Amino acid sequence: MTWLPTPGQTVGPFFAFALEYDGGAALVPDHHPDAVRLHGRVFDGAGQPVPDALIELWQAEPSGRPSRASGSLRRDGATFTGWGRCATGADGRYAFTTLVPGAPFFALTVFARGLLDGLFTRAYLPTASGDAFLRTVEAERRHTLLAVADDAGYEFDIRLQGEDETVFLAHPRH
Repeated sequence: MTWLPTPGQTVGPFFAFALEYDGGAALVPDHHPDAVRLHGRVFDGAGQPVPDALIELWQAEPSGRPSRASGSLRRDGATFTGWGRCATGADGRYAFTTLVPGAPFFALTVFARGLLDGLFTRAYLPTASGDAFLRTVEAERRHTLLAVADDAGYEFDIRLQGEDETVFLAHPRH
C-alpha cells in the first residue's frame, strides 16, 4: 500500500481528547528548586484571547544539550524531557513549569482553530540579544520574539495576526 500525504485540516475544538494529558505543562514539578514558569496569552487578529489554542514547547536542557530522555507523556516527577504541551484557558492563558534552557530560547508550536498547520516560533530569553538567528529578524519585529522576565519566570504573549504579530518561522517539512 502506498501512503499519500493529505492536506492540512483546521484544528477542531476537541483538544481534551488525546491531546491534553496529566502533567503536560509541568516539565518539572512546581517544587523543583530551579523551576521557572513560561507563561502568557494567545491573542487573535482582533486582540481577543484565544480560549482553545494548544501550545507545544521544546527546549534544551540547562546544559544546552537536547534532552534524550523519554517520558513526556507519563511524567515521573524527576525526568526532564524538554517537551511539554499546554492548552489555553478561557482567557487565552497558558503556563509551563520548566527549567531555564541552556540555549537562549524556548521553541514553541501553536495550534488553534482556523490554522491549517501549526505555527512555529521561539520565545527568547531577555539576555539573548546576541543570538545569531535573532539578529537576522527585522529589528522592528524582534521584540515579538523576546520573553519578559517577571517574578515567576518569563512572560511571552503570542499574537496570531495584527499589530505586533509574533514572528513565525518556516519549518523544513513545509
